[in-house]
Amino acid sequence: MDMSVFDLFKIGIGPSSSHTVGPMVAARRFLLEASPLDDAVSVEAALYGSLALTGVGHGTDKAVILGLMGETPQDIDPDSADDQFANAQLDGVLQLLGTPKEVPFTLAFHKQETLPEHPNGMRFTLRYADGREFVREYYSIGGGFIRAAGEEQGGEDAPGAPIPYPFDTMEQLLALGQQSGLSIPAMMRANEEARMSREALNEGLDRIWHVMRDCIAHGLVTEGQLPGGLNVKRRAARLWQQAEAAGQADGLPHDALHHVTLYAMAVNEENAAGGRVVTAPTNGAAGIIPAVLRYFAEDCKSADPDEGLRKFLLTASAIGMLCKRNASISGAEVGCQGEVGVACAMAAAGLVAALGGSNAQIENAAEIGIEHHLGMTCDPIGGLVQIPCIERNGMGAIKAITAASLALKGDGTHFVSLDNVIETMRQTGADMQAKYKETSLGGLAVHVVTVNHPAC
Repeated sequence: MDMSVFDLFKIGIGPSSSHTVGPMVAARRFLLEASPLDDAVSVEAALYGSLALTGVGHGTDKAVILGLMGETPQDIDPDSADDQFANAQLDGVLQLLGTPKEVPFTLAFHKQETLPEHPNGMRFTLRYADGREFVREYYSIGGGFIRAAGEEQGGEDAPGAPIPYPFDTMEQLLALGQQSGLSIPAMMRANEEARMSREALNEGLDRIWHVMRDCIAHGLVTEGQLPGGLNVKRRAARLWQQAEAAGQADGLPHDALHHVTLYAMAVNEENAAGGRVVTAPTNGAAGIIPAVLRYFAEDCKSADPDEGLRKFLLTASAIGMLCKRNASISGAEVGCQGEVGVACAMAAAGLVAALGGSNAQIENAAEIGIEHHLGMTCDPIGGLVQIPCIERNGMGAIKAITAASLALKGDGTHFVSLDNVIETMRQTGADMQAKYKETSLGGLAVHVVTVNHPAC
C-alpha cells in the first residue's frame, strides 16, 4: 500500500468529498488531459448514478463547473465559489482552466443510469472546431479520490519511493510491529519520511490539525440557516453558548463529551454550508476526527501534546488506508458505515495511539469503532449532507472515545480482528440495497415529509 496520510486527510470544501471534491478534481483533470484547448468549441459533463440522484444537494453541479474553470478543492475560496458558479450559469459559458478561452457548457443528470465501475460516475466530452471529440469517464470513489475508467482498483496509489513498512492488512502491520519493536505511529512516520523530510511531515500534520481546529472554532460562533432548502438551522453555536454560560452549574459529569458532540456538529455544519474542511476520510464524516483531536488536546493529559496530535493523525491514516483498500470509504458504495463508521474507527485508534496504547489496543479500538456502525445506511434527506449527517458525526465522535476507553482498559486481547470487521463491512455494503447508499431513494430520505425542498 502506497497511500499517504495526506491522501486520507485533504483540505477542501464542503459539502461532500465524493460528490463535491472528487468531481471538481475529475473535471480539472479531464481538461488537463485534453490540452491544448485552443480549438475547443464546447464542453459537456454528464453525471450518473448517485452523482445524478443527489448531485444538486451535494453541490456536484457547482463542483464540476468550478473544476472545469481550473479551481482545486484545496485552493478555492469558499466565499467566492457561489458567485463564480452563478456567473457561469448566467452567462452559459465558462473559461476553461481559468484561461481566456470561453466555451458554452452543458451539464446533464442521468438519474436512471449508472456507469459500470462505480455508482459515482461522470462522463466529460470536449468538442473541437473540426468535429473531433475528446471523451473521458471518471469515478469518484470516496474521500475525494478519483480514478479514470479502466484504471485498476487502487490505481490512485501510484508507486512512489519504497517504504520500510509496507502493509495491506492489519495482520501484516501488527507483524511488522512485532518484528521491528515499533508502534503503529512510529512505522507510519517512517513510511512518510521515506517520501519527505521530518520537518515537512510535521508541518503538514500540524497544518491539517490547524485547519480542523479553525473549522471547529468558526462553526462554534456561526449561526443562521444552512443552504439547500430544508431550512435547517445551525445549532452548534447556540448550544455552545449555553454550555459555556452554564459552566459547571448544572453539575453534569459529561460536559467534556457534550463539548465533543458540539465540536463535531460545528464542523459538519461548516461542511454543509460549503465551508473549508478537512476530508477525514470523507466530508460527510469530517467532524469526528477533529472533535476527538480537540478532546485529546484539551481534556487528556499528555507530556507532549503536539507529538500526540501527530501520532493520532498518523495512526488514524493507517486505519483509513486499510478500510479504503479492503472495503470502501464511499457512502455510495457501502453506505454510511464506510464514512461515519470508518471515521469513528480512525478516531478511536488515533486516540489510543496518542495516549500511549499498544498496537493491539489500537487495533481493538478501531475494530470496535467499525463494528458498531455495521449496516449503517447513507440516506440524506433531500440529498443534502445535513440530516442525519450532522448529528451522526456527533454520535460517532462519542462512540470513538468510548471505543478508545474500552480498548485502553483492556490488554489488547479481542475476539474479532480489524481485518475481519473490514471484510464484513465490505460484504454488508455489497448486500445493501442501492436505495440505502447515497441515492436518497430510501430510509429517512423518503420517510420524512418535506414540503420546502423539491428533491424530497
